[in-house]
Amino acid sequence: MKSLAAEQSADAALGVLSHFRVEFYDCLYTRADALFELTDAVLCSDRPVTSLAELTLTAEHRRGHGAMYDAVNHGWLEPRRLRRLLTSTPLPRAADGRIVLAVDVSNWLRPDAPTSPELLFCHVYGRGRSADQFIPGWPYSFVAALETGRTSWPAVLDAIRLGPSDDTTAVTATQLREVVTQLVHAGQWRPGDADILVVMDTGYDVTRLTYVLADLPVELVGRLRSDRVMLRDVGPRRSTPRGGQPRKHGGAHRPRNRRRPRRIRLGREVALPLSRSQAPPRVGGDPTLVKGPRAPLPRGAHRVQRAQPGLALL
Repeated sequence: MKSLAAEQSADAALGVLSHFRVEFYDCLYTRADALFELTDAVLCSDRPVTSLAELTLTAEHRRGHGAMYDAVNHGWLEPRRLRRLLTSTPLPRAADGRIVLAVDVSNWLRPDAPTSPELLFCHVYGRGRSADQFIPGWPYSFVAALETGRTSWPAVLDAIRLGPSDDTTAVTATQLREVVTQLVHAGQWRPGDADILVVMDTGYDVTRLTYVLADLPVELVGRLRSDRVMLRDVGPRRSTPRGGQPRKHGGAHRPRNRRRPRRIRLGREVALPLSRSQAPPRVGGDPTLVKGPRAPLPRGAHRVQRAQPGLALL
């Protein structure tokens, strides 16, 4: 019985793979055969791909150098159709059955290509020095579905290259909205299911993303820096006999000493899932008070703006 179940599972996985290959081929509009073989060569290579010419030596690539470079220069892939295909395939899920998405930025370093367009300085670690470095390259923002346990095989659902004028938080919000919408249309999430969990590293504006994506069935979890200090509100201004400038911030907020939330709000919008928000007294901003796309600031805080040479300060 176990061998029969294993054979059925293997046959089902092979059927999913065959269906994906057929649909992926349909996403290739021009130079489809050459691009399809080039993709097989990249996936079946037994070592990291450092040169396109090396791919012509693999068994999966049956064409010459000219056809390969012609496919790269003149081939075309429909990105929207590929995104729909990726979100419609079976996705890994957590132990409770919910979908867990991760957002991050991966850098394609190009230190030897100074004339490449739209290069940015990418922050990297561990390249022969003990300190961090900034190396020219192309940063890519991606969204991937995570599996349970230790694995290096996440299901990448979307990837966009960031340009010099792009806002990482705005691009991430657009990516998450498109991916989650396609997951809902594909039937991966249905009303009544647990919200899709989105995890992100430090550096993302979780408060702003929470406000922008408030109409989606998602739950955002962001990691805080170990040295992050959260300050309480200073409270109403009081005149002091000695005068001087009033205080801008209150005392430091420590999670282990936090008090019970004063505000617990439940609400249901039309065609939206049940929303629940709670906050300790006067710590941080309230995302529901935002009137624009930017995140709120606690009273007494200051938003810092920096301009680059040659760019106007917005």
